[in-house]
Amino acid sequence: MREVIIDLLPEWKAVAKSAKKLDAWWEHLDGLRTNFPLGYVDLDDGLLAPQGIIKKIGEMSGPEAIYAAGVGQHQMWAAQFIQYERPGAWLNSGGAGTMGFSVPAAMGAKVAQPDRIVWSIDGDGCFQMTNQELATCVINDIPIKVAIINNSSLGMVRQWQTLFYEGRHSFTDLQPLPGPEFVPDFVKLAEAYGCLGIRVRTEEEVEPAIKLALETNDRPVVIDFIVSREAMVWPMVPQGVGNSNVQYARDHAPSWDEE
Repeated sequence: MREVIIDLLPEWKAVAKSAKKLDAWWEHLDGLRTNFPLGYVDLDDGLLAPQGIIKKIGEMSGPEAIYAAGVGQHQMWAAQFIQYERPGAWLNSGGAGTMGFSVPAAMGAKVAQPDRIVWSIDGDGCFQMTNQELATCVINDIPIKVAIINNSSLGMVRQWQTLFYEGRHSFTDLQPLPGPEFVPDFVKLAEAYGCLGIRVRTEEEVEPAIKLALETNDRPVVIDFIVSREAMVWPMVPQGVGNSNVQYARDHAPSWDEE
């Protein structure tokens, strides 16, 4: 190995000298950021915007925290709206589609780095895959914090059904919103496992709930954020087309220079 690396060093220096400047490419990327900035809109159904909740979690927890996500819309929003500043702060299964990944990943991170704040950012569908591991957390003193982005649906599939299947929602709406009955009731579930359970329905409750979670370190915390099921992930690429057909909002796509 040492001999190979020694032989590669002069080759790498030659490549570095001949590398093309990337100024034009960075200018293009900066233009995209300016013309299509990251954002979201508050919907008119009176329910919380999930993007704002995840952004607030990141702001209040800071860059030294660890964030683990499941699979689906909440995974995309967690990637977009939390400002990551160091390696190892963002845990997710990529494109593997492993629903239920978030809670066990957060547990492992907390055991490995017990002095860090560790969040499991999960959807209500994903959370039901591995929520029984809360018992493991309580028994073994693993005080993770779980943010359930509860839109009472399988959000990513529902988004595709809304956009490309004329709103025919087949087996993606899990229960009526906004309650008062919930199936399951995640607050009662959390309490049954010995965790602190919190439900958040209004904007005014978001910050105090996160603050209480950050202050609670003697047991796991589960926050059930009741959010709009109409919120969507953008940008996205429809099926069967290339990345140049990306959409930044519903029925809105950039106009690219043909060159």
